[in-house]
Amino acid sequence: MKRVFHRMSAGLMGALLLAGVTPALADDAFSPAQLEVMAGGCANCHGTDGRLSGNVPAIAGRPAELLASRLLAFKHESVPDTTIMDRIARGFTDEELTALAQHFADIYPK
Repeated sequence: MKRVFHRMSAGLMGALLLAGVTPALADDAFSPAQLEVMAGGCANCHGTDGRLSGNVPAIAGRPAELLASRLLAFKHESVPDTTIMDRIARGFTDEELTALAQHFADIYPK
C-alpha cells in the first residue's frame, strides 16, 4: 500500500511541476503571486499595501524580523492579544508568516 501511495504522490508532484505549480519549501520559495494571495488576508485591516488603515498599525516597511516575531508570537499565543491576530496567524505556517513579514517589510511607506 505504501508503494502505491508513493508512486501516486510522485506522479502528482510531477504533474504539478509540469503545470508550473511548485511547492513552497523555504521562505524564499514563495512566488510573488503566492505572497499576494496570502497577503490578501491582511488587506481587510492593514490595507492592500500594508499601510495604516483606521486604528490599525501600518506594517509596510517595518523590519521583517520584528513583523515575523510579532506574527509568530500571535500564532503561538505568547503575547496577550485583544485583536483577531492570534486567530488569523494560526491559519498560516511559520514559514508563511515569515515570508509575509518579509513581503510587507519590502513595501516602503510613502
